[in-house]
Amino acid sequence: MKTDRKMPNNKADIVIRGNERGAGMLIDAAISGHNSVIKKEAENVLKDKGLTIEIQRMWNVKAKVIPAIIGATGTITRSLRKYVSNIN
Repeated sequence: MKTDRKMPNNKADIVIRGNERGAGMLIDAAISGHNSVIKKEAENVLKDKGLTIEIQRMWNVKAKVIPAIIGATGTITRSLRKYVSNIN
């Protein structure tokens, strides 16, 4: 993704620029090889924090990260339903 500043992590899986509410979304999907999906979810949110701030500045929208992490055995976090309901 092109940004004005050099970003170490400037790749989100899906980027939605401005919906009807004027919000941008970075959807970061991953499949974790082990059962620590909570840890992986937190890593993805922290990893994309700088990119979220840069998108808010460049596009003048309120942006947020939506981590969609699923464990190899089908394990999901309790907050996944909350994140997915924000996509609409």
